[in-house]
Amino acid sequence: MNEPLAERVRPKTLDDYISQHHLVGEKGSLTHQIKKGIIPSLILWGPPGTGKTTLANIIATTSERPFYTLSAINSGVKDIREVIDKAKQSGGLFTSKNPILFIDEIHRFSKSQQDSLLGAVEKGWVTLIGATTENPSFEVIPALLSRCQVYILNAFGKADLEALLKRALKEDIILKRKNIKLIETEALLRLSGGDGRKLLNIFELIVNSEDGESISITDDLVLAKIQKNTVLYDKTGEQHYDIISAFIKSIRGSDPNGAVYWLARMIEGGEDVKFIARRMLISASEDIGLANPTALVMANTTFQAVTTIGYPEARIVLSQCAIYLATSPKSNASYMAIGKAQQTVRQTGDLSVPLPLRNAPTKLMKDLGYGQEYKYAHDYQNNFVEEEFLPEDLIGTTFYKPGVNQRENAIKDFLKNRWKDKY
Repeated sequence: MNEPLAERVRPKTLDDYISQHHLVGEKGSLTHQIKKGIIPSLILWGPPGTGKTTLANIIATTSERPFYTLSAINSGVKDIREVIDKAKQSGGLFTSKNPILFIDEIHRFSKSQQDSLLGAVEKGWVTLIGATTENPSFEVIPALLSRCQVYILNAFGKADLEALLKRALKEDIILKRKNIKLIETEALLRLSGGDGRKLLNIFELIVNSEDGESISITDDLVLAKIQKNTVLYDKTGEQHYDIISAFIKSIRGSDPNGAVYWLARMIEGGEDVKFIARRMLISASEDIGLANPTALVMANTTFQAVTTIGYPEARIVLSQCAIYLATSPKSNASYMAIGKAQQTVRQTGDLSVPLPLRNAPTKLMKDLGYGQEYKYAHDYQNNFVEEEFLPEDLIGTTFYKPGVNQRENAIKDFLKNRWKDKY
């Protein structure tokens, strides 16, 4: 029998389905609909190995509907239309028994492929169930998303994973032939990363690699057989954005431990070294700014260094920079200043440049007053003379407000000494 363990023990009914109690538990949001057979078009969104395909199969079986399936990896518009035509001919039109069309990895469909589903879903020829590991808000076109309910599946917890293992030992015809003892499960659970399918694949690999019919599963055995823990990290998917978000927020929150942990997650997942360095470059200005101007220099030097040396040594430079940024004083005053200034520009439009500030390269421009009455700061004491540099309609407006930190306190004093009315 070549069928993998995860497929052999795939649940057939809701009673056998493990986890996702918020969806299919006693008071789950889908439980009543499934039992009544009244199923809307829906998107199942969750990490790999959390039971999306299994749930789609159970929904079809329980509601006694024709079930058609496509994989977005190898299906085109022609395949979609052929399946829709079959579904239309299979009966159930305008009834609660519309055929179910299950599309695995629907986020891989192009816009035109997703467009080809709209008519069938809207007219009720099929009930669409899409499975995706990516955020539907980004990956599913709005017209299709508006016609579907989105249900989120969570990664399996420790209890769920242990229940999967025990169920496999109890029900699988091949495993039952062996004397398998689960002495320790910590390594198995950690290596799975909350992915039930991955857990069962690793477990089957361990069992098949051992001679004899009596096998004791320990953490040491598992780690010896599985040399490298493949980190759960999708460089092009939502994990990519979630983890870089956690990384930057750790820096912003002045936590070097959180910053280094999320940095390690990205490094182990094979993230582009320049992507990490670019984000630190942005953070150095957005979150630290003038509270420590050297942070921007440090981040820029880091970007140049890691671009030159690459992995694995780049990890040391990235770590040094991440810790430096996390332990720097913080200020978003520069970030807020440009945001406020841009908002003002959008609201007030193209206000005229005051005549003293205008460039006067020609005689006509000089005759029109361009550049006249401009006061050259270096001609005055302390290289400063009070002058208005904003358009007339914005006189008195303050965009930059220094943050409360040692460096910007000095800047505030500097500005107060010169612009007494503003600061």
